[in-house]
Amino acid sequence: MNQNNLPLLARLYVEANGSSADERVAPLLMQGFPVAPERRVTWSNWMRPPFSRWGFRHLARLRPSIDVQAGAGTSSVLKEAPLALDELHFDSECGLGVSVIDHLVASHTDAFLVMQGDTVLFERYFNGQQRRDRHIMFSVTKSLIGTLGEQLVSEGILDPALPAVHYVPEMAGSAFADATVRQLFDMAVGIDYSEVYDDPNSESSQYGYACGFQPAPPQYAQFESLYQYLPSLRKSGIHGGFFHYVTATTEALAWVMERACGKSCDQLLQEIWSQLGCERDGYFMADPWGRSVAGAGFSATLRDMARFGRLLANDGCQDGRQLLSKETIARIVAGSDPAIYAANPEFSQWTPGASYRSQWYVFNDYSQAIMAGGIHGQYLFVDKPSGVVIVKQSSLPEAVTPFDADSVRMLRAIASHLGR
Repeated sequence: MNQNNLPLLARLYVEANGSSADERVAPLLMQGFPVAPERRVTWSNWMRPPFSRWGFRHLARLRPSIDVQAGAGTSSVLKEAPLALDELHFDSECGLGVSVIDHLVASHTDAFLVMQGDTVLFERYFNGQQRRDRHIMFSVTKSLIGTLGEQLVSEGILDPALPAVHYVPEMAGSAFADATVRQLFDMAVGIDYSEVYDDPNSESSQYGYACGFQPAPPQYAQFESLYQYLPSLRKSGIHGGFFHYVTATTEALAWVMERACGKSCDQLLQEIWSQLGCERDGYFMADPWGRSVAGAGFSATLRDMARFGRLLANDGCQDGRQLLSKETIARIVAGSDPAIYAANPEFSQWTPGASYRSQWYVFNDYSQAIMAGGIHGQYLFVDKPSGVVIVKQSSLPEAVTPFDADSVRMLRAIASHLGR
């Protein structure tokens, strides 16, 4: 096959499959006393390859963090019935038939799990990751926050029709002030904000400085915390009737939730996490004022993320206890207007047929499947009718890559195969 005649994505698959095992193994990072400079993972480089392979699963060693405790009991036992899903093929966006294992390798997967009900069907670890390692989930965090927020709505604590400023007066004059809580939930806030990760001047990069993801260059060191940064963002146009993905909007939602219930987001999640039978504590990265980074800062083990997904697949029920109301799950899986989502060409190409509701991608064309996704290849996929839950943790070298749409195609293909 002449690689020069292949589209970029097809060439990337060919190159990944042609590389040796040694080329796919992360360098020996963070070894030595002291660690040699070229192998040292730091606050400045942990999000860049090759350092991200270590940094994504050891963030708590580099930044302040807030534990979400697993609870005092023993972890729940997950049954195992291995299936040979390695060679299951799906149709790639580039026109090739690609196997699951080839995609996992090519998309820099660190850990991957497929579960149906209480049974693990497929589980793989790559690049030195171990079962007890906690991996950052980036924007999958948004979907956890959205779920917790919808639960507050179900409990009558949070009114989705009220403006954000009703709960947080400090937002007066900002982009969020007159946006309703529902518009925060569904990313429908008219805001002057660009989510461009490789532009140090973009609003999303300035968000990263304010929350502590990266050290702020001197010219951007103006906000000590997200509590200071969020009120600085300005409105652009009207709210509602569109989908505009903005990580800061999730942070504004989290602030509203905190004020409405008097608890931090890590406390809200712990009330659920501690009853799931998790193997380890999860944790949020903390911003410089000790606030949970709600838009992108949660880390957990592969299996524990699957346990959270199982809770959603079971309509919020865990071992006979209703941890989340059925109404909470129902509002999420109902989705929103697919036409609104389709009007965003970047996102609708990644997840065709979806809508966006309560910080989740909802596949309106696909039997109540919901998905959480994060940069560098993080996914939590829940297909409610079949009970299939899939988790993917990755360290793709760039935040957004040509493999992203194929990851979604693979998740849907696996769920479809197991749901027959």
